[in-house]
Amino acid sequence: MHLTNFDSDVFLRDTWQKRPLLIRNAWDAWHNPLEPDELAGLACEDGAESRLIVQKRGGWKVEHGPLPETRFRKLGKRPWTLLVQAVDHLVPDVAALIDPFRFIPNWRIDDVMVSYASDGGGVGPHFDQYDVFLIQGLGRRRWQIGGLCDAATPLLPHDDLRLLAEFEATEEWVLEPGDMLYVPPGFAHNGIAVGDDCMTYSIGFRAPSRSELIAHCCDHLLSEIAEDDRYADPHLAAQDNPGEICARDLASLHAMITDKMMDRDAFARWFGEYNTTPKYADQDFAPEVAETTGTITARVAAGVPLIRNPASRFSFVRGRADAVTLFVDGASFDAAGGAARFAETLGASARIIVEPALMKDAAPLIARLIDQGSLMFDLDD
Repeated sequence: MHLTNFDSDVFLRDTWQKRPLLIRNAWDAWHNPLEPDELAGLACEDGAESRLIVQKRGGWKVEHGPLPETRFRKLGKRPWTLLVQAVDHLVPDVAALIDPFRFIPNWRIDDVMVSYASDGGGVGPHFDQYDVFLIQGLGRRRWQIGGLCDAATPLLPHDDLRLLAEFEATEEWVLEPGDMLYVPPGFAHNGIAVGDDCMTYSIGFRAPSRSELIAHCCDHLLSEIAEDDRYADPHLAAQDNPGEICARDLASLHAMITDKMMDRDAFARWFGEYNTTPKYADQDFAPEVAETTGTITARVAAGVPLIRNPASRFSFVRGRADAVTLFVDGASFDAAGGAARFAETLGASARIIVEPALMKDAAPLIARLIDQGSLMFDLDD
């Protein structure tokens, strides 16, 4: 599927992180990529992150998955919503929804959350700290848009949901299958299912906070510092006033911190590894039987495509000359020559036919990525 009536350059210039935008009939040939029963099945599995939100008198009740199969038969007529995170990791047709949005860098893309709601179901008025495209997959949903919110905006007390204490809609639309709504960070919004069988696909984007970056970067730095790396002053001399923290000592203390700070290259490597760490780090996609170098070479020569694991994250940073550093699932790989050209191709496409001329340089990198489960051959092609 492809976006239609959509100019990405105009969108980035006029809309991205500026204002909400409704796009009617956003797709050239929309079809719903996941059936409601399939979504319910995912919510019952251990490997999926899911929530069931039931509206009750006076509020919303949240149940976390995995859910028992019998739970859905006991919901009755009360409005309810099922949310399943990272469905793109599990369903290739859902993962394909991300491809038209690759005009936004890979490192910013988070996942595709899928929701199903009964008539009147929703999660209440709220705001997000990230950009989101809301694609109506099945049924109809009324979306209400409010004003900008921030950390000082009052919220209702709730252990699991960040619901606005006050919400006033300034715009309102009912979305049909194939319609899409873009909501920038901070804008209040509220979605309510109109009728049963309402499915929405939410493509969310990552926006690390300053505090998050500093905290994780400091954690990384601290992990590399030995416990006995301490202040020392073997050339201590008596000073006139013992109450003074003198300039010499301040300089030494300051250097203990600044000497460990990252330069730009070190920060780039840390951020690439940090940013590509899998959303669910405990998942292991490594193949049971490792591919041999001979098998890899033969399949590439035969034109068998490589495909990226939908649950994997890929980015790269350009270095000097023709070198790049490739980041995949929290690991970094320095690449030059043919390996660098392969790494750049890998960052741009989810399906790659490797040029045989690149194999001399790229074969070890391909083998590593296959071995860790980030790449695989599309043997069904």
